[in-house]
Amino acid sequence: MKIVVIGGTGLIGSKVVARLGEQGHEALAASPGTGVDTVTGEGLAEALTDASVVVDVSNSPSFEDRAVLEFFRTATANLLKAEAEAGVTHHVALSVVGTERLQESGYFRAKLAQEELIRESGTPYSIVRATQFFEFVNAIAAEATDGDTVRLAPVRIQPAASDDVAAAVARAAVSAPVNAHIEVAGPEALRLDELVRDALAAQDDARTVVTDPGARYFGTVLEETTLLPGPDARLGAVTFGEWAAGQR
Repeated sequence: MKIVVIGGTGLIGSKVVARLGEQGHEALAASPGTGVDTVTGEGLAEALTDASVVVDVSNSPSFEDRAVLEFFRTATANLLKAEAEAGVTHHVALSVVGTERLQESGYFRAKLAQEELIRESGTPYSIVRATQFFEFVNAIAAEATDGDTVRLAPVRIQPAASDDVAAAVARAAVSAPVNAHIEVAGPEALRLDELVRDALAAQDDARTVVTDPGARYFGTVLEETTLLPGPDARLGAVTFGEWAAGQR
């Protein structure tokens, strides 16, 4: 079947497109670079012609509170409208584990707004909520850096390999809509401060990671389990150590 992947040229999207193609589906990578813009609506109708499923793994170019909210509201509304007009029967979106617990952050407020639009649209859907990708660890460190110090709370996180997340998204795309969210995580829970400390050391990064229970995570105070998935999460196979070894 034809499956349109919005954000199909990015980290997760390109992997989803490749997996779907290997399974014999017509997977179309849609992004501004390929002439499809969900914010302006440019190219949407053409891209969705004869599509059965739309997968949205796109992300906002800006994380500023108002900009990110506007992006997800506008892009999602345009996409859902175009899907209804094209007769798309399944909307799959990638979101984040713990989104509803991270509402001090403008980014996560925007992700929750995106989820609510999808739920209220009337289009059958599946929302894949993933924990943070291993590839995102450096961004976590950057956001928590002050000079040569990185302040992070000693809470648990269960990050996943982008390959495992892409596999889960592709699986959702070819399955029946669940009209709910599915959680995906890595195989092991780690301490956030220790994870980033080990990751920086492996890169010979001289920054010092300081354990600070009050440190905020993208503007949000964390509890011990804020970033963890529920007991029914589908777990990937790749550990952080295995992934890191492959990056050297």
